[in-house]
Parts: sequence; structure tokens; C-alpha cells
Amino acid sequence: MAGLFVRGVLSGIKTTKFPRKVENEPGVTAGFPVSTRMSSSAEASRLARLCPTGALSASGGEVSVDPRRCIHCYRCAGPGAMNWSINDEQARLVSQPTRAFQRPFQHSMNILVVDAGDCGACLNEVRQLNNPFYNMHRLGFFITPTPRNADVLLVVGPVTDAMRHPLLSAWEAMPGPKKVASVGACALRGSVFGPSFTCGTGVGDLLPVDVEVPGNPPSPLAILHGLLLLAGRNTPSAQMPGETP
Repeated sequence: MAGLFVRGVLSGIKTTKFPRKVENEPGVTAGFPVSTRMSSSAEASRLARLCPTGALSASGGEVSVDPRRCIHCYRCAGPGAMNWSINDEQARLVSQPTRAFQRPFQHSMNILVVDAGDCGACLNEVRQLNNPFYNMHRLGFFITPTPRNADVLLVVGPVTDAMRHPLLSAWEAMPGPKKVASVGACALRGSVFGPSFTCGTGVGDLLPVDVEVPGNPPSPLAILHGLLLLAGRNTPSAQMPGETP
């Protein structure tokens, strides 16, 4: 034990400084394509057709982005294609900032995570929040296994038919005030899975979503940003990354 203690002291603190400081470690976030003007209308249309989820749309020579549908397939990336923005503050409150928690919830929130048909990618990013690098506990966020103790319902996946009733049951069992965080492209818009015979177009079909975290999967820092918005501890962005003002 003494050896482990000494090694820990010598290695120093490895936890990210986010949100106090921008995190510059490589690979932390995939970023998003941003609206880009192409050389011609034909080139813009060709680029928009590359997107398998309809996240890109062309108007004249401009290609605009709906980040809620982006699955990071990178078909639109590369020289001569879309510009990219690397930014961890990717979440947004769906409506007014008043939807955020007020005191005394701002510095202690219990989160119930529900896998509503996730492929495993977004759920794995949520799981990383508890590791030493992200350490969500330092921000006052805690995972709870029961809806009776939950303040936030964090949902990943497109909400398959088999998960509709369990999801609603979890929501109804939560005490108020309570919030919903929709995490990942599938939970936001159904992504490549919905609408279909097995699922709809995300959490918004069933529940009042308070914060959206786009990406497929979103980075742990983007998820933390969404939780900070819910807690009223971060200034909400006027728009999602990549959106045309």
C-alpha cells in the first residue's frame, strides 16, 4: 500500500481540468462538421448526398449541418470537404435556461442511466465518466441504480419498442423536480435505426427532453457539459456546433 501511495504522489493529478480549462488532450473529442461554402452548387449537393443520416443539406453553394443527426462517419471530412470544429461544449438546453435545475440541486445530482437500445458506443462513453480522468464526482454528479433517488434520467439509444414501457416506468418513479438528458444521435433523432418497425425517432417521442448531447458517440466531456447545463452551472450556447446562425 505504501508503494502505491508513493507512486500516486509522484505521478501527480491526472484528472482533466474541464470545465475550468479547455481540454487539449488528443482524441478527447471528435468534433463536428460546421457549415461550409463549397465551390459550386453541384459540389455542395454531392457532399450533402454523402451523409447517410441526412445531417447535411445543401442550399446553393452552402452546406449546412444538423449536428443532432451526425454520426461521425467522416464521409464529409478531408481536404476540400467540410470544415470541422473541435469543441467539448456540444450540448444544449432544448428550451429556455429556466429548464435548468435551481438550488439546492446545482452541486449534487443523482443520475439514472437507461440503455434504451444503445449499440454500446454511447453507453461506454457514459461509463467513462466515473474513471479517474473525467471523475464526475468532483463536479457533484453521481450514478444511482434506482429511479427513486434520481434527479436526472440520462437515456442512450433510439428507444426500441421493448424499452418504451421500462423507460416510462423509470420516469414515473422519479420524484420531482426531474429532468431528461438525451445523449447520442440515436437518442436525439433515431440515427440510422429510426424511425423503423422496432423504434421511433428518439427519446423526445416519449418524454420531455431538457438537454440534448449530440454525437455518435458524444465524448464524456460533452456529456459533462450537458449535465452542467442542467445544473445551471454553465452558460448555455445559443446553438449547437455546426448549426447555421
